[in-house]
Amino acid sequence: MKINKNAIKQINSTIGVYIFKNKNRVIYVGKSVNIKARLLSHLENAKIDRKEKMILDNSSHIKIVKTNNEFNALLLESKLIKRYKPRFNVRWKDDKSYLYIKITIQDIFPKIFITRNENDKKSVYFGPFSSIKSTENIVKQIRKIFPYCSDKKISRKPCFYSKINLCNPCPNIIEYMKEGVKKKVLIKNYKKNIFYIKKILEGKSNKIENCLFNKIVNFSKDKKYENALIYRNKLYLFQKLINQQILSFDSLYKKNANTPINELTHILKRYYPKINKIKRIECYDISNISFTDATGSMIVFINNSIDKSQYRKFRIKSKKLLSDTQMLEEVLTRRFHNKWTIPDLIVIDGGTPQLVSALKMFRKSKINIPLIGITKKPNRIIVGSYGFPNLKFKLNDPAFNLLILLRDESHRFAKKYHLQLRNSKFIN
Repeated sequence: MKINKNAIKQINSTIGVYIFKNKNRVIYVGKSVNIKARLLSHLENAKIDRKEKMILDNSSHIKIVKTNNEFNALLLESKLIKRYKPRFNVRWKDDKSYLYIKITIQDIFPKIFITRNENDKKSVYFGPFSSIKSTENIVKQIRKIFPYCSDKKISRKPCFYSKINLCNPCPNIIEYMKEGVKKKVLIKNYKKNIFYIKKILEGKSNKIENCLFNKIVNFSKDKKYENALIYRNKLYLFQKLINQQILSFDSLYKKNANTPINELTHILKRYYPKINKIKRIECYDISNISFTDATGSMIVFINNSIDKSQYRKFRIKSKKLLSDTQMLEEVLTRRFHNKWTIPDLIVIDGGTPQLVSALKMFRKSKINIPLIGITKKPNRIIVGSYGFPNLKFKLNDPAFNLLILLRDESHRFAKKYHLQLRNSKFIN
């Protein structure tokens, strides 16, 4: 992209990394949750700031790399700075070098530190990071999920962090245990935590998420609900770390309140010719682990904003239901037995099986409402009409981002109710 205000205004307000380049040479690398706004600020700041002016004067164009969350943008920014060592990424104000997360992998009990030096050949480094605040936040959040030790030396006393479960198992305790199976298991568990932390910092979040989810499922199958709850909490913290809510309904509508809805209406009109204006959208999700305490959610998006007063939660009543699709059918049946406002569009978190189940219920109740599903891996839209057409969108598409926000909100609401029910059981 060329470097001028008109060109920058044409891009979407997306999250990711931007690279100032002079032909093939990288001049400066930055990240932002709103690249358009950040680039416009570069143009304005160049009028009064010498460094900003030099970045622009020495650049011929800008390259943008979009990411799906702020955490991945941070990791990508650090990798690109490390690879290209751009001239203008030097810390001018205080002459301090960049920060790194250091893992002493050759130690029996690898430790994790934040450092400004990258010269220990016995350790692995992740970075560089420009902000001490963001770097400390990363290690703080990771430590809640996968505890580790940050003591420089092993001592005979348990460390402070072991008392608050942020160093578990604690190397200080393991080191002075008698040799045996228990000690070997604890060493293995500690090293496994370090392994997972490396994967997070390498940006391999899907593997970690799947691992944590499988732990929950397996513990639940074995009716070890306390262990399942521990890993449910870990999964929640992990998702919070890597999926910080970058998109927001406000940001989608900040510039043009009708763009996402108008685009969505235009796209769906091909499949639902009678759809003219979408005022009310309802989105549904099912949440359950091993089909116990299953719940459903209905969230409402009306007149370009979320209306939490119209949210509804459903506790699955039938004990004979064996699948999410059957549970969804129950939720929709109960919803349409109520005299609530009829939506212009129904969105379901799921693919063809969920749409088939919803349409089955629609036929029984003689309901005719436009219906779509939104799925992951890859993210796409499936239309609930003949042939179930699959629609793929660019990651920065406003209509698609709106649907993702609705899907995520319905998932959050269903999961919150589900966990409330499970937690009350654990307490009892």
